[in-house]
Amino acid sequence: MLKINYWVFLAAFLLSATIAVFALRQNNLNAISLRDELIKVDEQNGDVESAIDKLRLYIYGHMNTDLASSTSVYPPIQLKHRYDRLVAAEKERTGQANTNTIYNDAQKYCETHFPQSFYGAGRLPCIQNYIDSHPAPSVEEKQIPDALFKFNFSSPVWSPDLAGWSLFFAALFLFMFTVSFVLEKWLHHKLRNHQ
Repeated sequence: MLKINYWVFLAAFLLSATIAVFALRQNNLNAISLRDELIKVDEQNGDVESAIDKLRLYIYGHMNTDLASSTSVYPPIQLKHRYDRLVAAEKERTGQANTNTIYNDAQKYCETHFPQSFYGAGRLPCIQNYIDSHPAPSVEEKQIPDALFKFNFSSPVWSPDLAGWSLFFAALFLFMFTVSFVLEKWLHHKLRNHQ
């Protein structure tokens, strides 16, 4: 019968645990790199959807890729630049709508007061006076919820990648080491008591 020394299991455990530590660290570094890439794409107004999908798939598929920490902002993934661009576009849209509304009102008013004016020559001062004397009606600005631009993805407790399998084997070898060590010591104790 082949007997495996329990020190072999301890050595295998240490090797597997070392691989697990480095693989877990690499998973985290890759997630941080993908987050930084997403932030850069957001700043440059690039293809944010594919960058966020890439990050999401990586985090969902690898352990130790959770980006949340107690010292950083929450949620850890925020598309600030995209949000700021949409808010600015909404402000511009409402400002343009306000300008168009007051101009259209002035034009209607002056058409009724100067209908005989050829090509609007007499209407131009009227329109200018109307615009100067009437405040622009405000078009309500739509509030863009910032929650739509904040993300937090959770990594799995265990994943079938290098980190996951090395952790599995580290736990298995530690269990085998413990069982074989205890069994050998117990057998030696029983044999001493029988002599």
